[in-house]
Amino acid sequence: MTIALQIILGLVATICLLGGFNLLSKGAMAFLPKDHPPAVELDNLFRFTSGIYFAMGFLLIWVVATIGLHSTLLYFLGLVVAFAGLGRAWSIAKVGSPGTYHKSMMWLEIGLGAAIIVLQALRN
Repeated sequence: MTIALQIILGLVATICLLGGFNLLSKGAMAFLPKDHPPAVELDNLFRFTSGIYFAMGFLLIWVVATIGLHSTLLYFLGLVVAFAGLGRAWSIAKVGSPGTYHKSMMWLEIGLGAAIIVLQALRN
């Protein structure tokens, strides 16, 4: 169970590091029309949350390396991952689907979050 949990956490860490860095470097303006005036507040908030996303990768790497020291924290990390997917689901419900890729990521995040919680429960 521990190795499976470490693999899943490592996968999520990789997603956070790559995705967070990508979004941090692009900023919000990369997703707006080219003729859109600068959205300073949006970009500021976008890069702030992208920084959290990126830093989550480092937290997950640390947890993978020190997994024997953690119990309750793993349940919370599973919730964070699942809620990321649920956030995408809420977005789809409110404003529509951004496409198959993002729907796939939504299901992957919900599934990985649930897997972290279940594997940690089995590990205890």
